[in-house]
Amino acid sequence: MKLRQEAPTGATPLKAYFVILVAIVATSSAAILIRYALDEAMPPLLIAGARLAVATVALTPLALRGYRGRLAQLSRREWLLIAVSGMCLALHFTAWVSSLQYTTVLVSVVIVSTGPIWVAILEVFFLKIRLSRLVVAGLLTALAGGVLIGVPINGGALLAAENAADLSATAIGALLAWVGALSVSVYMLIGRKLRASLPVIPYVWLVYGAASICALAVMIATATPVAGFRAQGYLILLAMGLVPQLIGHSSLNYLLEHFPAAIVSMFSQLEPIGSAILALVLFRELPPDQQIAGSIIIIIGVILASRGEIRQSEASKTDAN
Repeated sequence: MKLRQEAPTGATPLKAYFVILVAIVATSSAAILIRYALDEAMPPLLIAGARLAVATVALTPLALRGYRGRLAQLSRREWLLIAVSGMCLALHFTAWVSSLQYTTVLVSVVIVSTGPIWVAILEVFFLKIRLSRLVVAGLLTALAGGVLIGVPINGGALLAAENAADLSATAIGALLAWVGALSVSVYMLIGRKLRASLPVIPYVWLVYGAASICALAVMIATATPVAGFRAQGYLILLAMGLVPQLIGHSSLNYLLEHFPAAIVSMFSQLEPIGSAILALVLFRELPPDQQIAGSIIIIIGVILASRGEIRQSEASKTDAN
């Protein structure tokens, strides 16, 4: 859900810097709230579906009040892209939530945040865009960080999964996080296509709604329980839909009005750090040194790839013109 625009000229208002802090804290809270929901024994499918459903309901008045005309003009192709995007978003949240059952908050969020790298790779296959040197450098750097996390060095710990007793369980956690990263990349790539002609509010409302329906369908097919949990658990689900989903994403979109897209992309890469700090404070979760080092390397790789991918997209637009 990235907008391609440069910050307008003129002084940046003070509130924009406050919104940076709000965006980082709001998005960083997602993994923490998920961990709390899992502690309430809520299934990952319910957590993912509820987060999306809450956001959809909250956006419904805005979408229907101001964009009915545009919604009525949607083509069959746009509806198809929305459906595919929604399925990918539902898969992203389900896989990511599940990964937090097996691995630490830091590793899960860092791996999921590699989305920009996979977006650049997907552009090579679907848009025939060549990878820039900066993207390749970022990809190799992130892969090096992933190897450092997953391969023991001098008997170092592997992924330190809180609820796993063996290597196979920790590998599942990492794999689920990678599935979450890849699926959200497809969502982001489709989003760029749709956002060229569809305003952000109806776009996110439609995609969140489609993702909610997909999650609901899978929940029905798998007989996932939705009742019988403590009231505290349902309050956590409500908070997930309102804080990281609505406030976090809305804040990032607001920042695009005052900062270049590349800078906003950098802000979003602070989420793993914020999540790790919150996990340390709330859960006393301190990953091993090897895990921290690998995560830092992955973050550096994602930042490099993000900058390269932005330049890559801008260059392709220039060539098209």
